[in-house]
Amino acid sequence: MRGAGALSFRAGRHPQRYRPCHRRTGQVLEDAILDRDLSDAAPAQAVPAEWQGLDYHALNAMLNLYDDAGRIRFEADRMAARQYFLSHVNQNTVFFHSLEEKLRYLVEEGYYEADVLEQYDPAFIPRIWDAAYRVKFRFPTFLGAFKYYTSYTLKTRDGKRYLERFEDRVVMVALTLARGDEALALRLMQEILAGRFQPATPTFLNAGKAQRGELISCFLLRIEDNMESIGRAINSALQLSKRGGGVALMLTNIREHGAAIKGIENQSSGVIPVMKLLEDSFSYANQLGARQGAGAVYLNAHHPDILRFLDTKRENADEKIRIKTLSLGVVIPDITFELAKRNEEMYLFSPHDVEKVYGTPFSEISVTERYREMVDNPKIRKRKINARAFFQTLAEIQFESGYPYLMFEDTVNRANPVAGRITMSNLCSEILQVNEASAFNDDLSYRHLGTDISCNLGSLNIAKAMDGGDLGATVETAVRALNAVSEMSAINSVPSIRRGNDESHAIGLGQMNLHGFLARERIHYGSPEGIDFTNIYFATVLYHCLRASNALARERGHSFAGFEASTYADGSFFGKYVTRDWLPATETVADLFARFGIAVPTRADWAALRDAVMDGGLYNRNLQAVPPTGSISYINNATSSIHPITAKIEIRKEGKIGRVYYPAAYMTNENLEYYRDAYEIGPEAIIDTYAAATQHVDQGLSLTLFFKDTASTRDINRAQIHAWKAGIKTIYYIRLRQMALEGTEVQGCVSCAL
Repeated sequence: MRGAGALSFRAGRHPQRYRPCHRRTGQVLEDAILDRDLSDAAPAQAVPAEWQGLDYHALNAMLNLYDDAGRIRFEADRMAARQYFLSHVNQNTVFFHSLEEKLRYLVEEGYYEADVLEQYDPAFIPRIWDAAYRVKFRFPTFLGAFKYYTSYTLKTRDGKRYLERFEDRVVMVALTLARGDEALALRLMQEILAGRFQPATPTFLNAGKAQRGELISCFLLRIEDNMESIGRAINSALQLSKRGGGVALMLTNIREHGAAIKGIENQSSGVIPVMKLLEDSFSYANQLGARQGAGAVYLNAHHPDILRFLDTKRENADEKIRIKTLSLGVVIPDITFELAKRNEEMYLFSPHDVEKVYGTPFSEISVTERYREMVDNPKIRKRKINARAFFQTLAEIQFESGYPYLMFEDTVNRANPVAGRITMSNLCSEILQVNEASAFNDDLSYRHLGTDISCNLGSLNIAKAMDGGDLGATVETAVRALNAVSEMSAINSVPSIRRGNDESHAIGLGQMNLHGFLARERIHYGSPEGIDFTNIYFATVLYHCLRASNALARERGHSFAGFEASTYADGSFFGKYVTRDWLPATETVADLFARFGIAVPTRADWAALRDAVMDGGLYNRNLQAVPPTGSISYINNATSSIHPITAKIEIRKEGKIGRVYYPAAYMTNENLEYYRDAYEIGPEAIIDTYAAATQHVDQGLSLTLFFKDTASTRDINRAQIHAWKAGIKTIYYIRLRQMALEGTEVQGCVSCAL
C-alpha cells in the first residue's frame, strides 16, 4: 500500500497550532530524524569578549570592520549565522514530535501536496528524511541562512512561524521532481544538500507545496503586427506574471510610428504605446503583492522606432514616453557593426512593408543577408541614421540606466543547433530559443497555435560539482530534475507557451561560483589558467548534458519536435569536438581535473556520443543557459553566475533588517589577492571568460559588464565591439562603479536571479 495515509501517523494527533521548537525547554525530540543540533549554522569558535551579547545583525555588520591587525572578521559572520538560529529561527519554528506527525499535519492542513508523498512506498519517506538530516547541513554565512528563511521555507499562513528547515525543503523538492523514482529522489536530495545542484527559485520555492506558483522561471512571447496579437499578448503577460514568472516580449514585427493602417498614412502609434500597456500590466499583476511583475521588450536595431525606443530610458525623458520598470533589449545583426566600422548610414525598414514584400514577418528576415536588397527595394519604406551615432546613443543610454540588453542576432543564429530563427531573448538575456508565430481570429481565439518559450532553470555550483568527483553523475541528475520541471508544467492559460514547452522539453542548466572556485584554487579570474578551466569545464558539462538527454530520448522513445532538422541529427554539431581534442592547455588546469578525479572527454568519447545521438536522438531541444544567480548563490555560499565578484564584502539591503553583509565564497585573509572585483578586472577579461564558455552553451549567458567610474561611452562601445568579435551572444546589464557607490541598484530578473 502506498501513500501518506499508509504511513503510521498517530491518528487524530496534531501539534499545538504554531507551537515553537524551543531547545531551552529541555524537550527531547522523539524522532531520531529531528534529534540534532537545531542551529543549522556552522559551529562557532571561541567568542571574543567584545562580541558577547551582540545580536546576529551586529555580528554580521562586523564583516564591514577590520580588526586591529587589518584582517576581515569572517568568524563574526559565522557567529551571526549561529546566533540567528538560536535567537530567531529556533524560537519561531513549529514543534513536531515526529516526522510522521509533521507530514500528516502539513498534508491535512493543506501545506503539502498529498500526491507527492503518495507516489512513494511508505517506508521510503522516513528513509530519505533520515538520510537528509544525517548530512548535518549548515549555513556557512548569515545571509545564506537569512535568505533561505525569508524567501524559501514554508511558513504558517500568518507568515510568523517556520514549518520547514532546509533539509525539509530539499527533500520535498527531490520527491516532487523524482515523481516516484526512489533512486532519483535520493540522488537529487544528495546533489542539492551537497550544494552541487540548485534548482532555480520558482522550483525550489514551490515544489511540493499545495498552494504554489509555477516551477518555471520566465517566459518569452512573440507579438505580431495586428491588434489581435497585441491584445492576446497583454492578456498572456498578465496570466504569466500573476503566476510568478518574468515575461519578455518581441516588438520587432509591430509597424512603426506614423506607418499606414489599411492604406491610410500616419495612423500607427508605433511600439511606445504597446510598451506603456505592458508596463502597466506588469505593475497590476503583482503576484499577490509579493513583488511587482517584471517584463522586458526586444526590438531590432533596424526598426524605425529604435531611437524612440531607446529614448524611453533617458533620465530626462518626457513622462508621456518614459518607461520606468520595463526592461529593454536591442537585437543587433552583424551588418550594423559593419556599417559602423565603415562609418556609413544605417537604414531602418518598415516591418509592415518587409512582411508584404517577403511574405514573412520582419523578425524572420536576416537583416544582414537581405540588407542591400531591402535598401534597393522601393516597395519598402525606410529612413536612415548614422550607424556610429546609433552605437553612441546605445552607450549613452547604457551609461545612464544600464539598459538596453543586447542580443547579437547573427552570432546567436550561427550557433543555433535547431531549425528556425532566434529573434529575441528573455528578462535576463540567457534564454535563446526558436519560437513560432501564432495567428488569431477576431475573438482572439487561435487560428493557428504557434509556440512560445518557457525557461526551466537550475544551476550547478562549480566548486561543489568539482569537489564531488563525478561531474557526469551530477550533470545527469540535474538534467533529469530540470526535465521533470518541463514535463510537470502545463501553462494552459497561454496555449502557445504550453505547446512550446510540450514539444521542446527545453531546459537551461546554468552555473555559478566560478570566481569562488578559481580563487579557492589560487587562480586569478580572467587569467590564461582561468579561461582554460572555463573552456574545459563547459565542454565537459556539454558532453554530459547531451549524454543525459540522449538517455532520456531512448527511455521515452522519442526526441524533441524538429530533431530531424537539427545539426544534432546529421552529426554536424559534433564536428569541432571530433576533429580535435578539447583538453586542458595549461598544466595547472590539467592537474586540477586530475586532482578532483574529473575525466575530460576525448575525441573518441565525442565520436561515440555523436553516433549515439544520431541513432537515439535527444529529448531536450535546449540544454544549457547561464542565468544570473542571486538568492540561490547566497544559500549555496557561491559567487554569482560565472562573473567576478562585485565586492569582497557585498552589501545588500534586505527589507526591514536593512544592510546585510556577505563575504565572497571561500575568501580568507590569506587569499584576498585572488578576489579582485569585477570593476578592477575590467570588461575585456570578463568577455574573454564568457567567450570560452559560450562556445559550449547552446543558449546564452547573462553577461554583465563592469566599468570603473572613469569610464566613458567610448569604453562601452569598445567593449561591445570586443564582445561581438569574441562570439558573445548577449550582453545583460552595463554597470558603472559610480552606480554602486551611489547605491543605485539595477533590477535583475524577477525569477532567474532570485
